[in-house]
Amino acid sequence: MSEIRVRFAPSPTGFLHIGGVRTALYNYLFAKKHNGKFILRIEDTDQARFVEGAEQYVEEVLKWCGLEPEESVEKGGDFAPYRQSERKEIYQKYITEILKTEYAYLAFDTPEELEKLRAVAEEQGKVFSYNHEVRNSLNNSLRLSPQEVEEKICEGTPYAVRFKMPEQRILPLQDIIRGKFSIDTSGFDDKVLVKTDGMPTYHFANVVDDHTMKITHVIRGEEWLASLPLHVLLYEAFGWEVPQFAHLPLILKPEGKGKLSKRDGDKFGFPVFPLAWQNKQDGTSSIGYREESYLPQAFVNMLALLGWSPSDNKEILSLEEMIQEFDLEKVHKSGARFNPEKAKWFNHEYILAAEPTELLPFFQEVLKEKNIPIDEVKDLRIISLLKERVNFVKEIWDNGSFFWIRPLEYNEKSMKKAIKEDSKEVINQLITGFESLNFDEKTLHDYIHDFVEKNGSGFGKVMQPLRIALVGDLKGPDIPIIMEILGKDESLERLKILYSKI
Repeated sequence: MSEIRVRFAPSPTGFLHIGGVRTALYNYLFAKKHNGKFILRIEDTDQARFVEGAEQYVEEVLKWCGLEPEESVEKGGDFAPYRQSERKEIYQKYITEILKTEYAYLAFDTPEELEKLRAVAEEQGKVFSYNHEVRNSLNNSLRLSPQEVEEKICEGTPYAVRFKMPEQRILPLQDIIRGKFSIDTSGFDDKVLVKTDGMPTYHFANVVDDHTMKITHVIRGEEWLASLPLHVLLYEAFGWEVPQFAHLPLILKPEGKGKLSKRDGDKFGFPVFPLAWQNKQDGTSSIGYREESYLPQAFVNMLALLGWSPSDNKEILSLEEMIQEFDLEKVHKSGARFNPEKAKWFNHEYILAAEPTELLPFFQEVLKEKNIPIDEVKDLRIISLLKERVNFVKEIWDNGSFFWIRPLEYNEKSMKKAIKEDSKEVINQLITGFESLNFDEKTLHDYIHDFVEKNGSGFGKVMQPLRIALVGDLKGPDIPIIMEILGKDESLERLKILYSKI
């Protein structure tokens, strides 16, 4: 068997949706499973819809997810260039070749002529289609004589190249995920292969690139399933071996009906893009999983299971485990419903399993945003202490900001519950007792327990005012741990502040 070669080929006409990332992931997993190559190709033939920064966004997404291609615009490779707008000379060679066959013809129809035909069809309650029923009567090389065609070319008349779709042919097709099926080609129009500006359309460039880059398996979204007959026939027209195709199911809205969109994320408050982006051309922007504090490993794991299940239905898998388990034939045919809460669950599970040192770089980014000085020893201790309580690294700050910022105001409801008539005296006694102690967790724990027993006041009367002073609310980890991390001076200062306010 020849070397497995797959490609992820996004178009820079917008920013990469998580459905696109999943397509890249499945290509990557399949290539690695079979010791093959994963290629990144940029399909930018549609220059009119080009979005500045979209190509760089794709590269950044793949790096964040750990899906590094072996060949790309950035890395180069034996089949460069990997950006379609730089492959015009290659396409020109194959345009010339296909025009020598019976599968293509020149179409000189002007936009005005085509618009008139559409209007006439609309008046008759029909939809105009440039197909086998009308092509022999239109302004193209099928109707015109060779001399007339030559004259138009010499006069510089603009023309497109169209594919001549076979009439009344039952075309057998095969898909790794969906199996064998067939389709009547009469229902298809004659697609434009090369536009009047000489630029190939997606269909033509895609097939030429896949052949010349020796792609063995085309793994793409199911929205391209309708293009499969044309693509297979293009391979036939050139006499090329057809790669194997696999069309992935859609990622569906949380309610299960329809394709997941940016609008769904905006409506329900969850990301549908891997990284945040801002479109400079129209001013639109969107949040991303990275900026929402998802770990890349958790994001990738969540995506992998949207449409595929490993043999033992295990949910937490490393990238290496996914590679070993991945099988295109086990990808589901039906769409996968996106569950925002399940996405959070994945992130929580990864945080639980991670060593504090793994989470430290992510949390230090949070601290930098807050202008909090980095103290690695302290930060690691707090991460270890709070990671079980959070779904996201950034929530460590939400749950433990009191470790860095002294509370000067207290939760009103908690104050009413915690502060009693004798609370001021209790705090005063604690301040006196703490001043002579070593501030380690065990010493503090033992002292507080002895204090409660000796005073006979009950834990609530001691621990609640103490917690209010240290945290500003009735929440947080064990008090001796909080005090050890804060240190003697800061702990005593917080007690004195509360003492002065009650």
